Amino acid sequence: MKPYRKSPACSGDLEKQSCMVGKDSPEILIGALISGGGTNLQAIFDACENGKIKGKVVFVGSDNPDAYGLKRAKQHNIPAFTVNYSSIIKKYLETHDKKMIPDDFNLNDIILKQSIFDSDINFEKVKNYMISRAVAEAYLFKAMEKYRFDLLILAGFMRILTPYFIDKINTKDDSPRIMNIHPALLPSFKGVDGYGDTFRYGCKVGGCTVHYVDYGEDSGPIIGQKAFQILENDTLDTIKKKGLKLEWELYPECINLFAQKRLKT
Repeated sequence: MKPYRKSPACSGDLEKQSCMVGKDSPEILIGALISGGGTNLQAIFDACENGKIKGKVVFVGSDNPDAYGLKRAKQHNIPAFTVNYSSIIKKYLETHDKKMIPDDFNLNDIILKQSIFDSDINFEKVKNYMISRAVAEAYLFKAMEKYRFDLLILAGFMRILTPYFIDKINTKDDSPRIMNIHPALLPSFKGVDGYGDTFRYGCKVGGCTVHYVDYGEDSGPIIGQKAFQILENDTLDTIKKKGLKLEWELYPECINLFAQKRLKT
């Protein structure tokens, strides 16, 4: 895959580009997965409602029954559901019940595709991880099946997706349909604590990244980035506030570029 590149007809910053929506262009349908408060989700709701995104969110799913983002969905009359990853994974790891494994799951294929684990990691660890996650992902996909969607966004969804799930969404090699936002300027500081890692490393610039999801962790093609200066008196809290403010701008802009079919891989 190739990351997003500007074309001569696509000059200027992302916000200006993302506002160039044709009146007759169809509205895209967006599915969202969350794990927590859903502040990025709220920014996307707002952008859909005020016309900054030519689209609408058709469902919100979560791995966490207590995620506040589910309440946000209810407030906007958007269908929401929960797939309790923790209990599903725990049950499989305790029982290793083969009946829980999806019929279309191919362990060898998944292990060959994945780039989450290095090749020297214990095989049993990788095997148990991939099977237990695929078991949970099968429940997730079943819950999503009733909705038609063009794009799946991860808005603070704190689960790494396996090739088993990704291939069910990305049915065409050249048309990725899963988007994520990350709290760092990738490819630096992958993982769950991007702003914290940026701060502890002593960086003078921080930022956020929107990218397509691939078979690794935060390794997919980059769609857009925004950066901010880190000052001497900045703390981790002020860095997070700066980053979140940019996230709420960047994610809707990148989603709208997708809606305009202005992203190429």
